Amino acid sequence: MKNSLPKLRSALLLLLALVLPVLHAAAQVTASNEPEMADALRHDGKIYVVVAVITVVLAGLLFFLISLDRKLSRLEKEVKD
Repeated sequence: MKNSLPKLRSALLLLLALVLPVLHAAAQVTASNEPEMADALRHDGKIYVVVAVITVVLAGLLFFLISLDRKLSRLEKEVKD
């Protein structure tokens, strides 16, 4: 358990490093550069569904990677002993 904390921290930092540039680029988009589809989704309130689905998928991937790391760590420890 103690060994997985630095791995978890590094995984979260990597995820943060990958997400922040995208958020920064999205924040710089002006109203004239936005596609019409985004306006329609925002007007219908469906943009929140899109954001929720993306968030759930990324959270699921993160959970899967963490659980896979724990299982691999456990197997490595068993093989080492």
